[in-house]
Amino acid sequence: MLIRPLPVVTAFLDALNDSLKSINSSAQLSRSKKVALGVFIMGIVVTKTINWAAFERRSLGRFKATRLCWMFYQAEIAWQSLLQASVRNILLRYGIQSGTLAIDDTGKKRTKRTSKIDGAHKIKDKSTGGYFNGQELVFMVLVTEVATFPVGFRFYIPDPELSAWRKKDKALRKQGIQKKERPNRPEPDHVRYPTMQSLTLVMLQEFVDSFPNITIKAILADALYGTGDFMDKAAEITGGAQVVSQLRSNQKVSNRNHSEATLKAYFSRQKGAETQLIIRGGKEEQVTMLAARLYVKAHGKRRFVIALKYEGEEDYRYLVASDMSWRHTDIARIYTLRWLVEVFIQDWKAHCGWNRLSKQQGADGSQRGVILSLLCEHMLLLHPEQFVLLKNKQAGMPAGCLIERLNAEALLATVKSVVESEDPDTELKALALALEHTLPKRESSRHMAGRDLGEQKATDSLKAHARKFKLLDAA
Repeated sequence: MLIRPLPVVTAFLDALNDSLKSINSSAQLSRSKKVALGVFIMGIVVTKTINWAAFERRSLGRFKATRLCWMFYQAEIAWQSLLQASVRNILLRYGIQSGTLAIDDTGKKRTKRTSKIDGAHKIKDKSTGGYFNGQELVFMVLVTEVATFPVGFRFYIPDPELSAWRKKDKALRKQGIQKKERPNRPEPDHVRYPTMQSLTLVMLQEFVDSFPNITIKAILADALYGTGDFMDKAAEITGGAQVVSQLRSNQKVSNRNHSEATLKAYFSRQKGAETQLIIRGGKEEQVTMLAARLYVKAHGKRRFVIALKYEGEEDYRYLVASDMSWRHTDIARIYTLRWLVEVFIQDWKAHCGWNRLSKQQGADGSQRGVILSLLCEHMLLLHPEQFVLLKNKQAGMPAGCLIERLNAEALLATVKSVVESEDPDTELKALALALEHTLPKRESSRHMAGRDLGEQKATDSLKAHARKFKLLDAA
């Protein structure tokens, strides 16, 4: 599978350039920049990595790793406008006028020592319950009636002083030291190290400012974003969009009689109603549901709270919504769309390069690497076959399927260029020679040929010692 300027990539970059010019006329792409971006995107498609050496091998030496690395770091490409321009292009092509924004975060595992990788820190591993060293990103995905695609991201870095204090405080608590004798919590530096909620609010504001004609129906996020401050600000930024998140079971609520109780205790007083919930516009599932407009103590105001339990589950999960004029069934139904951001992250990690061998150094390296991988995701969404399917309200193809088709197209284009040349034999020999020179040759550590393994036999002098010791042991 070879890196070639396929028509779908060329068309994508032409449209991207037009969109860039509409944002900033001085940000348009020159021919060399288009070539570089085309190689980057096709390299990701072919290798599923962002690796300059792999790109050079797969292009049969046509594009040198050193040149690609220089273009990535030094070329004056309007990196910060590329993603916005690409989103604008998709909205225009599909005629999208409204949608729902889903928020989630994910981590990329790195080695324990990452002095040149920007923002690496200790991250909670959701799958194992342990920790790993890595980078953490917050994604914002737009879910529409036609397509689902990423529209923003931010790297999250915790305050190192606050993290060090938490670690020390935890150790002192285990030792039984009282709170008054432990160091006080330092004031967090939210300017240099903004929280995930703050990063998300900035992304929301940027999206609204960049695309004022897009109507945001709802904002969906997990329990991390279920704070009163975030929900109020997110609704204000988006012009009153419904904000749906989750509450913890031990959060205090009260009803009209002002009797305070935890969510778990409040909803345990009533028997839930069994009903059918439509999941992501498709199949129906049996659920047990309760709903009430309650005063949430932590938020300082009344919210629409829904207790939801799927078939086979023992405990309720508690959804909270900012707009109390919606029906509780509609709130529960739209919240099922939040799962789509997790599907996007899974696809992105598997097929769009950044999650594998993306060792670009510094803040610029990390940012640009993610932008490239998201451009690859957008390009797949505008693939002619995918575009026809989605525009005709048919189920689209997964990212992996489109990647395979592009790989096959690249291979066929290479073979076609050899067959249709004036001298096919010469072209075939040149291709074979290029393959031979670019295929990696590595040394195996499994085979011992050419290594000094020692004599691996008994020596005459030590044989006498062995006999001597044997006689002594026998005596």
